[in-house]
Order: sequence, then C-alpha cells, then structure tokens
Amino acid sequence: MAKTRTTFFCQNCGAQSPKWIGRCPSCNEWNTYVEEIVQKASDSKTPGMTSPSRRVPKPQAVGEINLNTEHRYDIGDKELNRVLGGGIVPGSLVLFGGEPGIGKSTLMLQVALNATKMKVLYVSGEESEQQIRMRAERIGLNNPHCFILTETNTQNIFQQIEALEPNLLIIDSIQTLHTSHIESSPGSVSQIRECAAEIMRYAKESATPVFLIGHITKDGSLAGPKVLEHMVDTVLQFEGDRNHVYRLLRTTKNRFGSTNELGIYEMQGSGLREVSNPSEILVTSRDEPVSGIAIAATMEGMRPMLIETQALVSSAAYGTPQRSSTGFDLRRLSMLLAVLEKRCGFRLAAKDVFLNITGGIKVEDPAVDLALVCAVLSSNADIPIPQKTCFAAEVGLSGEIRPVNRVEQRISEAEKLGYEQIFISKYNQKGLDLKLYGIKINLVGKIEEVFGLLFG
Repeated sequence: MAKTRTTFFCQNCGAQSPKWIGRCPSCNEWNTYVEEIVQKASDSKTPGMTSPSRRVPKPQAVGEINLNTEHRYDIGDKELNRVLGGGIVPGSLVLFGGEPGIGKSTLMLQVALNATKMKVLYVSGEESEQQIRMRAERIGLNNPHCFILTETNTQNIFQQIEALEPNLLIIDSIQTLHTSHIESSPGSVSQIRECAAEIMRYAKESATPVFLIGHITKDGSLAGPKVLEHMVDTVLQFEGDRNHVYRLLRTTKNRFGSTNELGIYEMQGSGLREVSNPSEILVTSRDEPVSGIAIAATMEGMRPMLIETQALVSSAAYGTPQRSSTGFDLRRLSMLLAVLEKRCGFRLAAKDVFLNITGGIKVEDPAVDLALVCAVLSSNADIPIPQKTCFAAEVGLSGEIRPVNRVEQRISEAEKLGYEQIFISKYNQKGLDLKLYGIKINLVGKIEEVFGLLFG
C-alpha cells in the first residue's frame, strides 16, 4: 500500500508548503493555501526494471543528432495556422486560454470539424454529447473522422485513445480532468500538474499534437500552476470584447514559431469566421471627413494592417485635465502629449484628451505614434485630416520623426486599399525606391513639417 502524504498548495501560483501558512511567499496572496492529499500509485513492478516497449535514451553528441525537418499539419484554419507558425507540429502541446464565453470551445470544435484529413478525438469534460452535437449543427460542419468523448478520468481517456489512435487530440478543458494517482479534487494545482504531465508524455511518445483548453483567473492569467505554461510548447490567448464581434488570437509562447503573429475572427451565429483582410473592418468608411481621425499603418507579426485612431481634445471642465486611452498605453500617450507641449508649442496641458483604437484591439507598435499625434492635433484645431491619408512613423522625445521597420509592407498595404498618400520618416528613405509605388510618399523629419503639410 502506498504511503499517503498531505501537502499544501497555493491555489494562485502553485507554490508548495509542508504546512499551512497564511500568506504565500511566492505571490504574496493571503489565504490561498489548500490542503491536498497526494498519494502515489503503487507500482507492482520490481524497482529498477523498465518497460520492454520503452527505449532507454542514451546521451548523444550535438553534432551526431539527426536533424529532420518537422512537417506540419494543415488544420484547415488559416488564422490559426498563421499564429502557430504555419501549422501544428506533430507531438506539440498547445495551451489555449481565454475568458468564459469568448469562443474557445467553438473554435476548437471548428478545428476538429475542419480537419477532414485527420482522425480527431474531442474530449469534453464540461458538455454532454448532445450539447456538442447542437453546436456542430449550428456551425454547419461535418467530419466523419471527428469523434466525441465525454470523460474526465485520464485513465479512461487513455484507454479510448489507445483503441482509436487519433491524429489530433483536443481536451476541453484541462481543469476538469483528474487522475486516480492524485487524491484531490479536479482543478486543484496537483491534479492540473499531474494530468498535464500525463498528456505531455503521451504527446511526445506518440508524436500526436494535443490542444489543451484552459481557464483563466480574474486577473486574466491562466488558471493553475505556472509550471503548466512551462510544460507546453505553445500558449495561445483568445481575447476580445463582449461589446465587439471580433476576437483576437495571440500567442505568448511558441517553441516552433514567432510570438508576434495575430489571428482575427468575427463572431457570428454560425460560429467564428476568419478575417483575411482586417484592414477593411478596422477602418470605418465615412461620407464626409471628421476631425480627430487618423489612419495608422501597423504590423502584427508579418501581417500589415491599417487601423483607425480617434482622438478628442476639449477644454477641461475641472481643475485637473483627464487623460483616457482605450487600446493604447496611457503612459505613452502622456509622453506624446508632453512632446507636443514642450517641443512643438501646442498648449494641451489644460485640456482633456481621450484616445480610442477602433475595433476593440490593443496596439503596441510604435509606428502608430505619428497617427495618434496627428489625430490629437486635428481634434485640437478642429480641422479634419484629408481622406485617404495614413501614417507610419515613431515620434521621439525631441519631436523628431523616427523610422520604423518593414516600411515597404506598410506602404504596399496602404496602396492596395486605395490610399493616396502616406507619411513616413525621411530616415526610412535609404534603400526605398519611391518609383515602385503609386501612392504619394511624404518624407518628414519633424512634427512641425507634418502639421504644415496637413493643416497649412
């Protein structure tokens, strides 16, 4: 009989302690330690003996390791393929997190139904077979090679996996699974860690890609121990605003690709639709020009996008002016306003400034600085920026217009969407052939030059 051991785990960060303590020394949270009974399964085999089916690894020199290029599976979703780096790698473990009701299960079910060339096993611990069938009917897809299993015990799941031998495994969700090796409730730190370790061993030994759907906490981080994010190969974050129909798929960790890619979906009654050209949905078409609107050419990974920035400048009704920003860093907005005040002579210290990035997306690209500055100046002077004008440049602390990377792709995207002129830094001119583009390219070095060209 195995020995029973009691251990205390922090339910916030996964720290372990032999006794109960009030405050966690790792995350400084109070009253998060919960007692869990950890019991190792009895092993009937003689200690030291290994399974005959499992090969014992031996150390190899780095130069002697066979370097084979891993082929990737096309799972039938262009946006997800782009975020993963070109497809899913065999044996990879992907953690997929997001807020409740954002569309995690819907997207994973679409992936299972779209992968018609693969045998897919969709394991659900949160919904019944009837609920999943109803969602599949609503999506309108059908895959005869997609199998549904409603089970939470990992031992039973692996028995069905051994009998079915799927090419793709989807777990919805990791917080609902439990193993008989650990005597604690599902969703606890020890259960999540042990279940994820069992699934990871299966994925690596069988070269089967696995998607794990994970819950998040109230502060937006993935629920469970932090070691869960270290164990998996890729961490995807599905985010969006309940008031907007668009959902953004980002990657925070990817061992097989870049972490700068972005996937965009539109939530519809029939499921999630891939948005192949996000510039057309993020920029609003207007019949007449409006002040305070500027278009920025930004990059999300390798994808160029045009986004609309809106600014409102008004006289402060109270003693302290307000600064509000949606979708953009508020501290960087304060820095840009200070540059306009100090270097360019625009009196904005006594005025309220409100900024918004349309579409509900968040932008961190410094190339949107010039568009934000022009939107603020347009609203302050109440003069609209000429239509079919966009911007792609960074603004420095001395008021200079700094160059940005991949300016050729930004210019090509603006030209493709019918824009007539674009403002970039004059320091981007090196290696740039202006004759190749049909759009007018304005090379500027100071904010005063931009202001003079736009508003006279």
